[in-house]
Amino acid sequence: MFNYTVETSKSRDEAVQVLEEKLKEAKFGVLWNFDLTAKLQEKGESFDTPFTVLEVCNPQEANRVLSEDLMIGYFLPCKIVVYEENGITKIGMPKPSALTEMVENESIKKIAVEIEERLIGCIDKSV
Repeated sequence: MFNYTVETSKSRDEAVQVLEEKLKEAKFGVLWNFDLTAKLQEKGESFDTPFTVLEVCNPQEANRVLSEDLMIGYFLPCKIVVYEENGITKIGMPKPSALTEMVENESIKKIAVEIEERLIGCIDKSV
């Protein structure tokens, strides 16, 4: 499966707030908190599903993978989404390990698994 997704009893806003705190504790910064719903509505679309995209990055890890292979920049920054579906808030992300399956570099794949585990830990602590 290409993604990791969990459900939470928190509202989208509460989940985003706690997730940002847990990411910070794990030395991941939120580069962008993008309210996709608001942006689509601003552009005249009738999208009403609460949907937030967080772009997150750990500078040391980004430097580490980019030093190995600049093409990994295609996958950066990591994205975590928080959205509501049928009244249930979900937190999820594409798995870095799944994305790097397209790269023929075992070192990168190992780093991706490490980062994935850390991000999953942040998500799980946010539920």
